Amino acid sequence: MLASRRDSRVRDRFQRIALNLLGDGGGVLDFGAGTGIDAKTYAAHGHPTFVYEPSQAMRDYLAVHCRDEIDGQRIVAVPSPIGCKVQMVTANFAVLNHFADHAGLFEELSCVVQPGGFVLASMLNPYYLGDARYGWWRRNLFKLLRSGRYAIPSESRIHRFAPRVVARAAAPYFRLERVQPRGLGRFTDLYMFLLFRRT
Repeated sequence: MLASRRDSRVRDRFQRIALNLLGDGGGVLDFGAGTGIDAKTYAAHGHPTFVYEPSQAMRDYLAVHCRDEIDGQRIVAVPSPIGCKVQMVTANFAVLNHFADHAGLFEELSCVVQPGGFVLASMLNPYYLGDARYGWWRRNLFKLLRSGRYAIPSESRIHRFAPRVVARAAAPYFRLERVQPRGLGRFTDLYMFLLFRRT
């Protein structure tokens, strides 16, 4: 992922939003932390950083990539998302697209995020016209317009969601504050960023 220029631009935008929202020394949980690329950045900016990653293979990579930060306890792995209390939860690169329903997840995260804190998620954009060349996108367009969601039949069962569906699942614990991109980017960007505030 570090070699992809497109992914690097997405990651940089995501990290900038997160760092601008975090107060001095505010804690962050990197949910679905993968190899720890984002976590390493948060820790480097002085934020107590917790990581939750369910995949053993990714945890092994994370242990190597963030070895110094883990040894210095600037990054702490937690066995469950509710193993910490933080100002912000981040979920980058479509982590939330692996969930069929987000209601239970947001209820769980409401125990993790301090009042007034945030959940920042980068999700696959269901309106991305670059996917229109695929039959699965065209077959699911009516479902997206009607219900705001669809799943792609595959081993990983990736789900696509309109922001309103995720916002409904997040209530009453979180309210959707911001969706990026707006305008033309809504159809040309592969990822959309959803920012939720803890109520």
